[in-house]
Amino acid sequence: MSKRCSGILLPVTSLPSGYGIGDFGPEALKFGKFLHDAGQKIWQVLPMTAVDPGCGNSPYSPTSAFAGNYLLVSPEILSDEGLITPDELKKISAKYDFTVHPETVDYELAGAFKTEVLNAACKHMMKGSTSDFRAFVDETEWLEPFALFSVIKKVQGGAAWYEWPDELKHRDEEALRKFKAEYSEEIARQEFYQYIFFRQVKSLHKYLNELDVEIVGDMPLYVTRDCADVWQNPGQFDFDGDLNPVTVAGVPPDYFSATGQLWGNPTYKWDVMEKDGFNWWIKRLKNLLTMFDRIRIDHFRGLIAYWAVPYGEETAKNGKWIDVPYEKFFAALKENFPEMPFWAENLGIITPDVEKVRKDYGLPGMLVLHFAFGNPSDNPYAPHNHTRDSVVYTGTHDNNTSRGWFENDATEDEIKNFSLYIGRDVMDGYIFTSEVTRLAVSSVADTAVIPMQDYLRLGAEARINIPSTPSGNWSWRMKSDAVPDGLADRIKAASKLYGRA
Repeated sequence: MSKRCSGILLPVTSLPSGYGIGDFGPEALKFGKFLHDAGQKIWQVLPMTAVDPGCGNSPYSPTSAFAGNYLLVSPEILSDEGLITPDELKKISAKYDFTVHPETVDYELAGAFKTEVLNAACKHMMKGSTSDFRAFVDETEWLEPFALFSVIKKVQGGAAWYEWPDELKHRDEEALRKFKAEYSEEIARQEFYQYIFFRQVKSLHKYLNELDVEIVGDMPLYVTRDCADVWQNPGQFDFDGDLNPVTVAGVPPDYFSATGQLWGNPTYKWDVMEKDGFNWWIKRLKNLLTMFDRIRIDHFRGLIAYWAVPYGEETAKNGKWIDVPYEKFFAALKENFPEMPFWAENLGIITPDVEKVRKDYGLPGMLVLHFAFGNPSDNPYAPHNHTRDSVVYTGTHDNNTSRGWFENDATEDEIKNFSLYIGRDVMDGYIFTSEVTRLAVSSVADTAVIPMQDYLRLGAEARINIPSTPSGNWSWRMKSDAVPDGLADRIKAASKLYGRA
């Protein structure tokens, strides 16, 4: 990838499809070709790890730091590979009405459908050669514990692992042995789901790289309490002897919140992790880099010091900062990943030590133009203050679309300052979207990433996520005919003009 480049942010779930959710199939290949034709070098996606309906299907609340979201598996590819016949796929599809919500993700419907399709494909595979599948199972260290976790959770009616019977909660060897023997077929099916997920995502990854497009993924810093990794490795988290959290994660009170933000994720025992060379982190990142070329690390500042709140507190107000052994941690990362293919999410109030680590290791930080125009003069997000070691966005998955921001969120001062900044009055969201996109692409920042919604000039109806709201997020999907003729040429022309293509 050239030093100066640009790309588009679009979750895989947001792709069009005929099966209730975007996936790795024909529309993903089509979008990859669009990126190539538009002179873009990056497709940025959100985390693709397994999600929990109880957490609103948020990709930032994964049930595993390693396992993939099998809802992204393409039925068309399974059919093309002969793992399910066209007639079988048609018969299964006929049971589901995917026309009810054609422009939003229907997680429940897609989950039921993809499960049935994958189970049929698993039966087909088991009748033939299983050597590749068995090799995947043997080589994938995290797979069997995750599959076991998933099946126990299902048998326990969806209960969290810390609510399971004690022998399962505490991973009694004899109890687990008996469970594995009784539910071996169900465990194998879960392993098959992951085998297909990784086979398809690696195939897409290879296709994109052949088009000179890199895929940038996202890694949440924390995992949820009800997560396979926490159940399997409770000693790596700040728990007491009965596996209850001692502290949980959040951020302290600030200008935006008098009580801070209480996320509730278990915090890490960094002293324990240091003893084995941060092995869990190294394995986690290596696994992600089989899917992605680069990884954006969410809440990067938590790798330097984190806000720990005593478990049971109702707000984050009574927490405290705890230092991470970050010098040793980043040295371990550098040893294992010499090119350090990571981006740092450094939004919000960031202390000098965080910026020093980011710069010392050459990790690009983030700039968001929606934050730039309250008081642009000394605002780091304003284009005249940008630095090259950055990735500039109009907005991120947590922001409104640019048109939606202008129409619903921007203050009068922000609109006035933006108009002064570009030298003409901006009176509607369409013009604002075009102009703020141009500012991003023309920025001195080495990398510019624009959400696809902004290139389509969509409003608030196309917003991906509203932070701190438990439901109704992660559901926007692009229409199959959304991309107008000539858009790729226009994006490419602008990218060339500003030295990005």
